[in-house]
Amino acid sequence: MYLSFLLNLSREYKEFETRLKKRKFAHLLLAGSMAFTFLVPQLITKPAQAEAVYDIQEMARPDIPGLVVSPDDPLQNLTARSAVVIDAASKQVIYERNKDERRFPASTTKIMTLILALENSNMDDIVTVSSRAAGKEGSTLWLEAGEKIRMGDLLYGMMMHSGNDATVAVAEHIAGSEDKFAAMMTAKAHEIGAVNTNFANANGLPRDDHYTTAYDLALITAYGYSIPGFEDIVSTKETDFDWVKDPSHHLRNENQMLWLYRGSNGVKTGYTDAAGRCLVSGAKQDGLQLVAVVLDSVYMWNDSIKLLDYGFAHVEPDTLVNAGDIVDYASVSGGTGRKLPLKAAGTLTLAKLKDADKQYKTHVEVKDLRAPVKQGDTVGRYVVELDGREVASTDLVAGADITRRSFFLTVWSFLTSLFHGKA
Repeated sequence: MYLSFLLNLSREYKEFETRLKKRKFAHLLLAGSMAFTFLVPQLITKPAQAEAVYDIQEMARPDIPGLVVSPDDPLQNLTARSAVVIDAASKQVIYERNKDERRFPASTTKIMTLILALENSNMDDIVTVSSRAAGKEGSTLWLEAGEKIRMGDLLYGMMMHSGNDATVAVAEHIAGSEDKFAAMMTAKAHEIGAVNTNFANANGLPRDDHYTTAYDLALITAYGYSIPGFEDIVSTKETDFDWVKDPSHHLRNENQMLWLYRGSNGVKTGYTDAAGRCLVSGAKQDGLQLVAVVLDSVYMWNDSIKLLDYGFAHVEPDTLVNAGDIVDYASVSGGTGRKLPLKAAGTLTLAKLKDADKQYKTHVEVKDLRAPVKQGDTVGRYVVELDGREVASTDLVAGADITRRSFFLTVWSFLTSLFHGKA
């Protein structure tokens, strides 16, 4: 009977998708239920743009016990108890509601698990699944004790299908135990600046000592986008692995924002009874990467779309330096006397709040330079600050070769200085 139900549901979904593709406009009411997975068609995204794929019907906020919304809140119908949207590069807050209020993160915890795995393992490592990992409760990839699976594959399964068993396997491979790995997670969170966070496990199963805030999760995710491989994993819609127990060997990402929002590139859903519906989402437009977080939300898809729409509507890109720009010149001790051009190694484009008085300030930090200096050598940093806080930087590289001054020229310079000194 259950198999027959799934087959009928699959047929209904295909018929729904066919009808929807024939329509010019789709008006969908997106509730927060995870069951919505079955109803979202697969659409081609356009990363250059960031906007909702559908016209989202505005919904009045239901009565949510204990939630007090300020009359000045520009998103009155947002249903999340805590929410924030930030610019990933500058960490600048564009909108927030109770962003520092302590909450349970559920499976959005796995964002930090992914970060630590990317920084502390090789994607080609072979991970042996323990009986402890295979028996982990909650959402699962149905891993079996003794299985040997590539680390990279586990990370895709962990983020796309929210496999709690995969998180334990990853944690044990890196730290020896999940408890030790959780301590690493907390230390990394505090290093990033997420100081109101404490992790007690690698998957987000509820514990009183496992908590975070919307703002901390945004900071953690923003950091994640700076790590090679992070965006590739969290933005993958579908993939296949031989070890997946389903006969199709197919995994489909549970994060519907990848289909619902053009420009979406991550990141993770979460749900427990204690945490409510949680979603961390990201999207990119005009070189700007925004991160939105909703915790304990009634309509998490709608809320996330509203946050990203609000974010992109209230910022504009501000390119402070382009890769290759000469930003300053520096003296080089022992050189020929020629000033060294300092070139920016990378481009820095940050979000600037429209109609805001706050402006980014920049300065250069240059090492004590002594000849010889080779073109391309790293010689300092180009630093961006906002409100006295460093928000971004890029290396400065030498724009030319500076050779060491010859002995004859050194003597000549000394004699010349004596002559001018007497004069």
